[in-house]
Amino acid sequence: MKTDRLIGILSILLQRDKVTSRELAEKFEVSRRTILRDIESINMAGIPIVSEQGKGGGISVMDGYKIDRTLLSSGDMQAILSGLKSLDSVSGTNRYRQLMEKLSANEAASVNADNHIIIDLSNWDKSVITDKIELIKKAIEQRHIITFRYFSPNGESKRQIEPYHLIFQWSAWYVWGYCTERKDYRMFKLTRMTELAVTDDICKDRAVPEYTCDKLRHTKGEIKATVKFDTSVKWRIIDEFGVDHLKYDDNGDLLMTFTWSDVPSFYRYILTFGSNAQIIDPPEYRWEFAELVKNIISQYEI
Repeated sequence: MKTDRLIGILSILLQRDKVTSRELAEKFEVSRRTILRDIESINMAGIPIVSEQGKGGGISVMDGYKIDRTLLSSGDMQAILSGLKSLDSVSGTNRYRQLMEKLSANEAASVNADNHIIIDLSNWDKSVITDKIELIKKAIEQRHIITFRYFSPNGESKRQIEPYHLIFQWSAWYVWGYCTERKDYRMFKLTRMTELAVTDDICKDRAVPEYTCDKLRHTKGEIKATVKFDTSVKWRIIDEFGVDHLKYDDNGDLLMTFTWSDVPSFYRYILTFGSNAQIIDPPEYRWEFAELVKNIISQYEI
């Protein structure tokens, strides 16, 4: 696409004092004539480009033009490349890396980035979400409604949403959009979705609110409880709630007092800790949870 190429050429000119049309033609896989037309387009956009003929000549931004030629330093390019490569880990292609290499004036910067930061956003089974991400991305770009079957702790349902954002958060991929059934904005985990399809229906014009991450989503809800955790799961508490929420009793065990959306999902969460978690308060939750555990044990009695 011409626009991408113009941005790439300008990025290189900001990083290099001078570059030849032949180099640009080879980098962007077009003819030198096309590059010269692109340079003219950049000139017409108000950025003065100088072309010098002969040995040692080349194309450069006019001296004295007020633009930060170090807008993207080598370190900046490496950081951006690392981020773009992380998208390749999901898409299963090298298209983001190839895009960054075209924007980079120094091929070595791309190579060096390999040695510093590696971000792998892919699922253990990449095929589970890769196709979904590409399909949802296309729907967002074209403003089409998507449908899917969704599996949640509350059961199975058929959903239809206007997708607005693909989000990698809490170690998983989600799609955030307007649910036409609930008449509100909801977030859905991609691994829980099946039968995903893009419809021909166009999203309505809405004043879409800004998406915000609720880091402490677990700690806001309708019920309140105090739980004692063994220090062996301290790593998990820190991972999920942060070090600021750590409190200890006189015996050195961790105590957490937080709220939750509902009692059943709260019990399911505590069960994931096995014997390393114990509900302390309120007493009725402690008794109900004990009955739940007894019912589970009864299924294994011989």
